Amino acid sequence: MLESLKDKRAVFPKNKQRDFLARVESKTQKTESELAPLLNIHSRTLREWKKEKYSIPLKSLKKLCAMTNCSMPSNIVIKEPFWWTKKAAIIGGNATYRKYGIIGGNQELRKKQWRKWWEKKGKHTIKNSKILKRKTIQKPRKSEKLAEFIGIMLGDGGLSHRQINISLHYRDDKPYAKFVATLIKNLFGLNPSIYFRAKKSINTIVVSRTDLVEFLTKNIGLKIGNKIKQQVGIPKWIKQKRQYQIACLRGLIDTDGSIFKHQYKVNKKQYQYKKMDFTSRSFPLLNSVSDILKKLDIKHRKSGAYSIRIESIKAVNRYFDIVGTHNPKHLKKYRK
Repeated sequence: MLESLKDKRAVFPKNKQRDFLARVESKTQKTESELAPLLNIHSRTLREWKKEKYSIPLKSLKKLCAMTNCSMPSNIVIKEPFWWTKKAAIIGGNATYRKYGIIGGNQELRKKQWRKWWEKKGKHTIKNSKILKRKTIQKPRKSEKLAEFIGIMLGDGGLSHRQINISLHYRDDKPYAKFVATLIKNLFGLNPSIYFRAKKSINTIVVSRTDLVEFLTKNIGLKIGNKIKQQVGIPKWIKQKRQYQIACLRGLIDTDGSIFKHQYKVNKKQYQYKKMDFTSRSFPLLNSVSDILKKLDIKHRKSGAYSIRIESIKAVNRYFDIVGTHNPKHLKKYRK
C-alpha cells in the first residue's frame, strides 16, 4: 500500500509532525498497524512519517484530522507535488552547463545527419529491427512456486499493461527481495531490475515484458490496475489444491503480513508472546485467507474491517510449522 506521489504535501516545523502523529495515536487509541490501513498506506510508511523522514500528503493529513475531530494544524506549509524538483533541476542544469557547455554539440547538424540516415537507411530497415520484436518469456506450469509468486503479487505487487512491479522495504526486506528476484528468474527466465526509491524507503522490483503481463492476466488470473478498486481475490486454480493454497498464503503474509509482540502484566509480572497480522482492503482476499487458515486448522479472528489476527501461541506455531516463511525478517521475529 503506497501513498500517492501526486498529492500536495503538508510540511511541519521540526519535531511538530512527530508530535502531531503522537496525538493522533493517543486520541484514536489505534496502533500503527491499525491506523495505517485507514490511510491506505503501509505501517512502515507511518513510521517514516513519525521519524519525520518524509512529509505527510495533504489528503492523509485531512483524514487524520477528521479521525480526531480537530482542525488543520496552523503551523504547516502546503507544498505542491514535486515542489523540490524544479529547484534541483535548475541547480543541476547550471552545474552541467558550467562544466560542459551545450550537451550534444551542434543541434542543427545532428538533425541534418539524422534525416540523411533516415532517408538512406533507417526507414528501410526499421520494420525488421529487433527493437520492435516482442521478447518472449518462459511460461511455467501451475506449481507451488507460481502460487507463491501470485501471493507476492497480490500482497505488494502491481501490474500495468507493459510491466510488473513489487515494492518491498529497502532495509527490512532486502534479503527477501533477493529471494523474490530469484523466484522470478526461475519461473520466467527473466532478470528483474531493482530500483531504490528513497522517498518511499522501498526497493521496487520491476520486470518490463508485455508477454509476462499477458500471461499473468490471461492464463493465471491476475488483473491490471488498482487491486483495491477491483477487489481482487485468489485465482480459482490455487484454491483447488491444498499445496497451492499454502504457497499462496505464504507469499501474501510474507509481503502484507506482520509479526509483533503482545505484552501484558499479571500481578506485576511481565508476560509476552507473538501475534501475527494480515491486512488488506480487498474483502475477497481477506475472505480467501480466512478460508485457507480454517482449512489448515489455524485459529484466527477478524480484527476490524481490514485485518486478520493469529493470536495464540499454538496457532502462530502451527502457521510456521505448516506454511512457513521465505522472508528472513518474519523468521527472525518468530524465533526471537
